[in-house]
Amino acid sequence: MANKPAGESRTRSSISIFIVVGLCGFFYLLGAWQRSGFGKGDSIALEITKSSADCTALSNLSFETRHAVKMSTYGADSEVKVYQPCDALYTDYTPCQDQRHAMSFPRDNMIYRERHCTTKKLHCLIPAPKGYVTPFPWPKSRDYVPFANAPYKSLTVEKAIQNWIQYEGNVFRFPGGGTQFPQGADKYIDHLASVIPIKNGTVRTALDTGCGVASWGAYLWKRNVIAMSFAPRDSHEAQVQFALERGVPAVIGVLGTIKLPYPSRAFDMAHCSRCLIPWGANGGIYMMEVDRVLRPGGYWVLSGPPINWKNNYKGWQRPKEELQAEQQNIEEIAKLLCWEKKKEIGEIAIWQKSKNANSCRRKQEKSAATFCTVEEADDVWYKKMEACITPLPDVVAGEQLKPFPHRLYAVPPRIASGSVAGVTEESYSKDSKTWKKRVSAYKRVNKLIDTGRYRNIMDMNAELGGFAAAIQSSKLWVMNVVPTIAKKNTLGVIYERGLIGIYHDWCEAFSTYPRTYDLIHASDVFSIYKDKCGIEDILLEMDRILRPEGAVIFRDEVDVLMKVKHIVSGMRWETKMVDHEDGPLVPEKILFAVKQYWVVGGSNSTSSE
Repeated sequence: MANKPAGESRTRSSISIFIVVGLCGFFYLLGAWQRSGFGKGDSIALEITKSSADCTALSNLSFETRHAVKMSTYGADSEVKVYQPCDALYTDYTPCQDQRHAMSFPRDNMIYRERHCTTKKLHCLIPAPKGYVTPFPWPKSRDYVPFANAPYKSLTVEKAIQNWIQYEGNVFRFPGGGTQFPQGADKYIDHLASVIPIKNGTVRTALDTGCGVASWGAYLWKRNVIAMSFAPRDSHEAQVQFALERGVPAVIGVLGTIKLPYPSRAFDMAHCSRCLIPWGANGGIYMMEVDRVLRPGGYWVLSGPPINWKNNYKGWQRPKEELQAEQQNIEEIAKLLCWEKKKEIGEIAIWQKSKNANSCRRKQEKSAATFCTVEEADDVWYKKMEACITPLPDVVAGEQLKPFPHRLYAVPPRIASGSVAGVTEESYSKDSKTWKKRVSAYKRVNKLIDTGRYRNIMDMNAELGGFAAAIQSSKLWVMNVVPTIAKKNTLGVIYERGLIGIYHDWCEAFSTYPRTYDLIHASDVFSIYKDKCGIEDILLEMDRILRPEGAVIFRDEVDVLMKVKHIVSGMRWETKMVDHEDGPLVPEKILFAVKQYWVVGGSNSTSSE
């Protein structure tokens, strides 16, 4: 057969390239249009996207070239900024709870222990202490923490007779004791379970105020109850750090003058075990704040002084008249809040919040009680607490919640009642299915997600809690963060699903110690905070709270992820960019990252070396 002229071959080759490039461009635009949500051809476009030819077949087409960032700062040829380690003094640096900075604030009502973020931001990497190792997997981590990870022995001396913590060789051991449960947290919880329905899933979310090393929350876990624990960074050095090293949800916090960073009607149970909060002081403002976050029908447990003062005032070394007045004040405030006292067992008293908003509203009005506005109930970020009762809306969660785990995918009452603008039962169901698909795709790339390797997980932009629900396992827990600038306030929905979370502004440091999360999920975080604060500052905060060899999953527009990839390459992170689970034509991509292992004064290595 005769050879074809060279010119004809070149012409046909050029035409073929032109056709392929044209088709790729068409499918790219079609995929972008499909993602935008316009038109009725979305399902058709999706099928075309799935069945289309591989547009990366031509060797001269580079993904990074086609999506190069236009800003010269992050261009392909721009120099990578290498971030140096901070001084070893900053190993346990908490920017918004810095001890020296705190001492400049008033001590009244614990103001100095509240969040006070420093204006100075460190542009260096917080180092891990020498000898740092990956924490033990759960449930061993509940009982043992490597000494090198939190090398503070003060609690072993201060709380020696209370069985909080013991130092044994190169580890701390946590026997499960506490000031109010010398026989162990398990026995203590058994006492509570004789009154509170802990076993059947009715009680799922709990709040532990002044948690110590969070043994109460640690032992609730096996009963399928998840506790949000908080304590201040104070003379009990590292108590919240110990909690997180144990794999127990906790944040640095205090009940002072600012509202707690949680939504109204969030918790099934609240707890104070000798937490030293003056519950009857300031017009009952602290009990009113607990009432705000407690779900209708929820329980409040107070353990320790002044309960059962008649038999304990000598041991507590306090005047019985003072203790009597204190308990009487608490009892009166509880009645004003329509809490029914269910039982008093030794030094434990248990109240239940009314399930019905109208059951004692007249009584409250006759007492001339002050009511907050419904609109203020979830407006909490840096907002002052007030001595007012939070009224229940016309439609409340109450008994509508299903027992856990059924409530994880049941329609939350806030959505069913239309309380979250723009979210319907249909869109909620669709969101849940979407996140199941996405998490399944994540697991194909990071095969450690479902193995127990990652215990403490954070979702920086939780939306409806779909990621946490899809990844739900007894091996892990998720801190669902709803940014204070989010268009929709969805944190109440997250709690109604039986999950936990917190409000936060990512332009500031999170209320935790360094190295407290194993895996961080960041979906559209940088798009939300565009023009609000710098990508660099958010990434440095992520590096601070991420453990060595911890992982991050970024999900955002490709141009944003290219900036992220460029910055973290100077932070001792390794990255891998992959396509959207619906294919390469969707402009949103996923960037997987792993923080390298390094410690104070050491060079890069791995934890196994």
